[in-house]
Amino acid sequence: MLCGGRPRKIGVPIFFVLPALTVFFIFGLYPFIETFKISFFEWDGIAPSMSFVGLDNYIDIFFKNNVWWTSVGHAVFIAAFAMIVQNAIALFLAVLVYRDIRAKRFYRMVFYIPPVLSLIVVGLIWRFIYNHEYGILNYWLRMVGLGNLARPWLADPNTALISVAIVQSWQGLGNAFLLFFAGLQVIPEELFEAAHVDGANAWRRFVHITIPSLIPVATMVSILTLLGTMQTFPLVIAMTNGGPGFHTEVPVTRIYKMAFESYHFGYATAEAVVLGIMLLILSLVQLRVSKAMDYR
Repeated sequence: MLCGGRPRKIGVPIFFVLPALTVFFIFGLYPFIETFKISFFEWDGIAPSMSFVGLDNYIDIFFKNNVWWTSVGHAVFIAAFAMIVQNAIALFLAVLVYRDIRAKRFYRMVFYIPPVLSLIVVGLIWRFIYNHEYGILNYWLRMVGLGNLARPWLADPNTALISVAIVQSWQGLGNAFLLFFAGLQVIPEELFEAAHVDGANAWRRFVHITIPSLIPVATMVSILTLLGTMQTFPLVIAMTNGGPGFHTEVPVTRIYKMAFESYHFGYATAEAVVLGIMLLILSLVQLRVSKAMDYR
């Protein structure tokens, strides 16, 4: 076949794309197809045979499994807390370091320490901090005369979830900080200088220049925060194991326990499919909202 007088070599592009397609099929598409298939079966993960149950797993998840939807609600709370508190603090620190503070490299390194730590280690450290008897938090409260506020933070149903959310936000703060800081680097300095000449104070420059310019970065940070917090697992396992009761149960811990403690692999796989679809929908909605804001 000729194209512009030259023979068209169809095999060459395919040759370069084939390794990537092979990896995608083996580690992406094939596991997804198998996961989706297993979700229609009742299987203990050990027996060579599986019992086909059709949509029964999905019907039970959507209409009968209150614990599952409670865990989803907990994950949504943690995600909302992180998206508001964590990202607001990260943006504030990024602006502060970018504008006023010297030793930027030092602060960038310090703020990025939490994300590079093992999540299990982070969970165990904070479990010690929250400990009712010898934890640092209660010790400080007693030292400043606020001993009446001391409590078993992770064993109290009223404080366990917010305690986990705080740790999750602390751990993810560094990633959000670096992304916001990188976004600030590409905003033209001339915009701030022109606004300053026109009499705009620091707050107006922040609201009318910094925030609109960071909308694409904020969108990416929000999506990463949402996906990360909705799939939180090691922190919860290390700190509370979903307790007390089900007060800190999240979808991934529910899936794990259903598969490896109750040995209902088919049901756990159906829960994983539902969680994946939910994350996809949330990401698409967030992208759509962000684009709508960008067009304004």
